Amino acid sequence: MKKFLLLTTSAFFLVFGFSGAASAAGTYQVKSGDTLWSISKKHKVTVSQLKSWNKLKSDTIKPKQVLKTSGTAAKTASPVKTTAVKTAAASSASYKTMTVKATAYTASCKGCSGITATGINLKKNPNAKVISVDPKVIPLGSKVYVPGYGMAVAGDTGGAMRGKKIDLFIPSKSKAQLWGNRTVTIKVYKK
Repeated sequence: MKKFLLLTTSAFFLVFGFSGAASAAGTYQVKSGDTLWSISKKHKVTVSQLKSWNKLKSDTIKPKQVLKTSGTAAKTASPVKTTAVKTAAASSASYKTMTVKATAYTASCKGCSGITATGINLKKNPNAKVISVDPKVIPLGSKVYVPGYGMAVAGDTGGAMRGKKIDLFIPSKSKAQLWGNRTVTIKVYKK
């Protein structure tokens, strides 16, 4: 009887345990703090592909949202090669420089949710390097190097972010105030 019970339990696990995994292939459930850029890198696809496969009109995603991480088999063969070429190009300095006004912000202001336009929870991820941008100038999801701040992701927008302005997320209000208002030359890496 024990063998029968063990065999039945094992068979149940094999049938139902793996069938769920097979149906989830090619999808990803968004977690708090994820961006299209981070998901694209994890699945070795481009942000444009993710947006196309999921019919997204903006870069905004939400936790628990399920995204397709691959297209049809015929369509994914070529873009994967393109991604490898783009990755190689990025490592050989595929970026543009621009001079911008840079200020700093925190997620602990009155009435602030701490959730960015791309769904990053800054209160739960206080060490995240996120900048607020004008998406017409710097696309959301772009990697951006800011001197004195480091490598960041363009993951937020704001009413004051028009033109060549950026706002750096700094978790401490006193450190954000120390940053002040600076003019810096940044590197925006192509997505």
